[in-house]
Amino acid sequence: MNKCKFFHSIIFILVLLVLFSSSVWAKQQKTDNYGKGYVGTLPDLTRNYEPAKDSKPNVDSRPAKDFNSENALKPVPRDNPAFVNIILKSDKTSQYVNDLNEFIPMLEDIFDLIENNGNVQIFNAKVYYFNKNADYFRDKYNNRPESQFVSYKRLMELNTHSRSIALLRSEAEKYNPYLAYGSAGYIYNPNNITEQLEYLKTEIEQTILILKESN
Repeated sequence: MNKCKFFHSIIFILVLLVLFSSSVWAKQQKTDNYGKGYVGTLPDLTRNYEPAKDSKPNVDSRPAKDFNSENALKPVPRDNPAFVNIILKSDKTSQYVNDLNEFIPMLEDIFDLIENNGNVQIFNAKVYYFNKNADYFRDKYNNRPESQFVSYKRLMELNTHSRSIALLRSEAEKYNPYLAYGSAGYIYNPNNITEQLEYLKTEIEQTILILKESN
């Protein structure tokens, strides 16, 4: 009985020794390989890969011109008539001349209405529009050198004259049925109205010519 116990004890001790030796060997292997990482040959990741080539054509990389250099600048073609007429002439156009040009179609419309014996209401509307623009033009250039120009003075005279004729035609339409064409009502006589319109038409024609010559 004692021999069996002794035999079992020996086997148990041997098993413990084997387990202990295995544990110590495993720890030693882990310590030896710590920090070494992968020790084999790395695969060639670029073997089947090539970067795409830029298909854009090469740009001619010529140096930029030095625009501050007198040698790099072309001279102004002052001998070229096209340059003189188009470029240099445009510099002479002033705001005053541009403003004058806006009156030409207004006056032509009033002239045509007189020529064709147009409706009184339409005539007065055209004259009113011209008067408003002329008043603004007067205030803009009143205290400036342009106010001494012939074109300015004639335009202001026409502004006053056309306003008086428009008022005369309005009053004639209003009072004609109640007035006899005697001394008091002569100004509303159709013949007098026609005569005043002819004077105005002549003045408009002359003013248009002056405005066009100002260009």
